Amino acid sequence: MKTIPDSKYHLRDLYQEISFFDRKIEHCQNHEPFESETERAAAVAKLETKRESLQKTAQGMIARGVEYNVNELPRSMKAMEIAKELQ
Repeated sequence: MKTIPDSKYHLRDLYQEISFFDRKIEHCQNHEPFESETERAAAVAKLETKRESLQKTAQGMIARGVEYNVNELPRSMKAMEIAKELQ
C-alpha cells in the first residue's frame, strides 16, 4: 500500500484529480454514447466511486491540518464548502 504524504502540494494534486473526475462524469452523463442507460449508469457509478475515495482522502488531509486554498477547490467541493459556511 502506498503512503500518501500530507502536504499542500499533494492536496492540490488531489483537487485537480477530483476536478478531472467531475468533468469525466459530466461527459459520461451528457455526451458519451452508450448502448443502454444501464451501461451509462454503471460507468457513472464507477467514476463517482473513484471521485468519492479521492474526496475522502482530501477531506482527511484537511482534517489533519494540511493548509489549502479555497480557490483551488473543485466545483463539486466548493458547493459543500458553501453549505458548511451557511450553517
